[in-house]
Amino acid sequence: MAALRYAGLDDTDSEDELPPGWEQRTTKDGWVYYANHTEEKTQWEHPKTGKRKRIAGDLPYGWEQETDENGQVFFVDHINKRTTYLDPRLAFTVDDNPTKPTSRQRYDSSTTAMEILQGRDFTGQVVVVTGANSGIGFETAKSFALHGAHVILACRNMTRANEAVSRILGEWHKAKVEAMTLDLALLRSVQHFAQAFKAKNVSLHVLVCNAGAFALPWSLTKDGLETTFQVNHLGHFYLVQLLQDVLCRSAPARVVVVSSESHRFTDINDSSGKLDFSRLSPSKNDYWAMLAYNRSKLCNILFSNELHRRLSPRGVTSNAVHPGNMLYSSIHRNWWVYTLLFTLARPFTKSMVSEWLLSPPQTPSVRS
Repeated sequence: MAALRYAGLDDTDSEDELPPGWEQRTTKDGWVYYANHTEEKTQWEHPKTGKRKRIAGDLPYGWEQETDENGQVFFVDHINKRTTYLDPRLAFTVDDNPTKPTSRQRYDSSTTAMEILQGRDFTGQVVVVTGANSGIGFETAKSFALHGAHVILACRNMTRANEAVSRILGEWHKAKVEAMTLDLALLRSVQHFAQAFKAKNVSLHVLVCNAGAFALPWSLTKDGLETTFQVNHLGHFYLVQLLQDVLCRSAPARVVVVSSESHRFTDINDSSGKLDFSRLSPSKNDYWAMLAYNRSKLCNILFSNELHRRLSPRGVTSNAVHPGNMLYSSIHRNWWVYTLLFTLARPFTKSMVSEWLLSPPQTPSVRS
């Protein structure tokens, strides 16, 4: 009881009191297991009640999870300057019965990125997020960084990118996060980014193709292509091609392409059903901002599907994701009409989060 009192867990339910020789522990991803030091074995079920449990919620303010030289998780209370191997959230566990199906979905529109990644440890993982200085790109980058990943914010505006890096470091000073220049509207910049990234001689486990343009007036990039098409699709397409060898060497790896349900409301075929390339980068007379955006999102879907078909045998998966209807972000900033519409719709939108599935817990081992 002294150890429990030290961790702030002395107020326990007698039903859950463990028999002599047993110890309650947690895995890195928040599942509770029980160690029997007498028989030197572990199990998921409570030795008296037979219940399975998992941790509920984040660590209390001021607490941090660390791993010792033997690989065992311990917890540091920075406010009270103390260390314990008992998870302070053990007083707030919830029952988990895998044999009873439930109709309630695990995540919904109010779920945050931090909740999705709760308990995950991305230490040693390298993540690149394009357009990560604001919006869902920033939330994605921050969430990965706060869970141990080495995150690279690939952005056009380095001033805003460095500000985003500072914001993340302000939440956790140990975060491994940096900014690199990437302008998707300039293919030479994409090439320079890929070269600079490869020069770091690191792996690439997750590439999030998030940056995008919406409601732009017609313009051509320096490469002679319509801007929305190049920024939303072609720049990312080129980036993935240049980093494909790194992704394959880093397998298992993942490419996530942020697309939109808007891809359903367009086509890129002519009246005879053949692919019409002129629709991808139209002239000024044939340009409509919303249609250009929709076509670029359709290209995202087609590209992601084909990339998965080609690279999944080599351990690289590709997923296209629709982040949510009328997601309130700064993507609408290029035209006041869309700004007005998005402002009116704001009370009905999702928060700026990314969704990642949690993997099942690994079987723990007894450590004395």
